[in-house]
Amino acid sequence: MTDDRKQKSEDRGRKESHGVRLPSSDFSFPAIRGRVEKNAPLAPFTWFRVGGPAEVLVRPADAKDLAALLHSLPPGVPVHVLGACSNLIIRDGGLPGVVIRLARGFAAVKIEPDGLVAGAGALDATVAEHAAAAGLTGLEFLSGVPGTIGGAVVMNAGAYGGDIASCLDWAEVVSRSGAILRLTARNLAFAYRHAHLPEGAVVLRVRLRALPAVPAVIAARMAEIRTARETSQPVRARTGGSTFRNPPNMKAWELIDAAGCRGLTRGGAQVSEKHCNFLINNGGATAADLEGLGEEVRRRVHDATGVTLEWEIHRIGVPSLAPAMKDEAPGNADPARAAKRTSSLGTAPERAAVACVAPNTFASGRIAKRDAANPAPAASDAPAESAAMRRTPASFNTLMPESVQ
Repeated sequence: MTDDRKQKSEDRGRKESHGVRLPSSDFSFPAIRGRVEKNAPLAPFTWFRVGGPAEVLVRPADAKDLAALLHSLPPGVPVHVLGACSNLIIRDGGLPGVVIRLARGFAAVKIEPDGLVAGAGALDATVAEHAAAAGLTGLEFLSGVPGTIGGAVVMNAGAYGGDIASCLDWAEVVSRSGAILRLTARNLAFAYRHAHLPEGAVVLRVRLRALPAVPAVIAARMAEIRTARETSQPVRARTGGSTFRNPPNMKAWELIDAAGCRGLTRGGAQVSEKHCNFLINNGGATAADLEGLGEEVRRRVHDATGVTLEWEIHRIGVPSLAPAMKDEAPGNADPARAAKRTSSLGTAPERAAVACVAPNTFASGRIAKRDAANPAPAASDAPAESAAMRRTPASFNTLMPESVQ
């Protein structure tokens, strides 16, 4: 076989193995070098260990592979990007469209004299450890932040006296069109738990500033942060990050405690006794249990204090509002079928900013007083969100919202 014929054969084989057709569309999936899996379970990736499957799960090989994928996808295809899934509830019906998980090709960390460059898939704690080993201070706070660097940028993650806004030089992102852009901290216009990324952009890597310091002092500070976190948070449980954002000049956990919600349960979900701004899966919780419990906490806090808590944990996907098909085990429902079953009920997947992807908008985090113009929150966000949803092209038979949270 000649080299040309061999190359054509390899290309044809690659296209046959990755030429997945989305069940909810007439669109054939493009050939990429990474891994592609249909109806892939997502619950094992999430800290809560709940949620339905991805219609199509993609693990791009590298930034070039990801850019080619995004460039080839029609604008109407829902795209979700997952990082460590530490601040995420994936609803029980799963995620229609394409779910991207950044793996090894996005986790490199390169040390520089006055900082480091880290891939979006690198864990925050791992980045902190690399900096400490190199005698660089200023990034210790990342040792107390669950998740990946890409998600930390999107959320302007912060804890223990530091945040991304205070140390980021630039972030490289790939747009939905496949273009790679470098954005400065000024471009990103950081705010509390928010960065202004282009719609649909995916963080690839970032440069973080740091200063030389004595390694022993850095290590001591990180040990202090770890001890404080383990003492005050349910780190050994199936949980996520902070459930609700702190309202201005207030602590969410204090409001939750004052409303009598510490230890509150719903199904297999519970408000942590240790830190009541954390939800816990006690072993048998569904995504609906967790989200419903969170909404009940919001309602009780509003009734008791007049303050409306805003979700910090993202909730995405299709609620499981109908019985599973006979050939579908609970928690493993086909998301395309789920979308068809629930579309007439007004439910919808959210086109979300999860971990590394930018949303259209985020909630403002303002406290809202109870009055005629601002009624108490509904028991569940799903019906309220459906009014803001807009339909994708008919071939996808799915819905997408105008915004997240």
